Amino acid sequence: MRVDHLHPWPVTVEEAEEVQRRLRPMVRLDGPSTFGRVAGLDVHYRGDDELTAAVVVLSADTLEVIEQVVVHGRTTFPYVPGLFAFREVPALVEALERLAVPPDLLVCDGYGLAHPRRFGLACHLGVLTGVPALGVGKTRFTGENDLPDKERGSWSPITMDGETVGRALRTRDGIKPVYVSPGHLISLDTACDQVLRLAPRYRLPEPIRLADHLARHGTLS
Repeated sequence: MRVDHLHPWPVTVEEAEEVQRRLRPMVRLDGPSTFGRVAGLDVHYRGDDELTAAVVVLSADTLEVIEQVVVHGRTTFPYVPGLFAFREVPALVEALERLAVPPDLLVCDGYGLAHPRRFGLACHLGVLTGVPALGVGKTRFTGENDLPDKERGSWSPITMDGETVGRALRTRDGIKPVYVSPGHLISLDTACDQVLRLAPRYRLPEPIRLADHLARHGTLS
């Protein structure tokens, strides 16, 4: 899979924030509404700087695994809220570049527009790859929202400064919501539709659930 290297990897907070400000105008929130292949992306840490990045590509229709890639490495960027992408994106890019079958949608463990500078990990990966991308967080990172109703499919908007940047979405009845935000080339409606479609049994959508398991254990089973 081809990835555009649009910037060198920064080493300071100021450089990283400047990259986000420079790439943010490239984000587009319109695109296709159906996808043939979807990829889940996740990173697992061992210690302070050792990490494993995993990408799992599934059929959107059957949720059968098509391809999987694991990359081991070390992060060189410090932990700074709002700049987490600079710890994880280099290894995820390496994993994506090893894919033989390019996905049509990236489902990222993280955030897209629901970010202090409106440029989370899903935005970053979407811009670098030119592939539609969305973020799914287990907790809310920024903004405000009410709790949605308890039924699957219920949602409430996540707002920042009067702007809707994502949704708290129930993927299972009575279970904590996930926090969905568009990253690139996808609308918020489509992002939520896809998360529900990809989460038929568990709270997390299947691509992320499998990528998390692969990153932690080195296997899908």
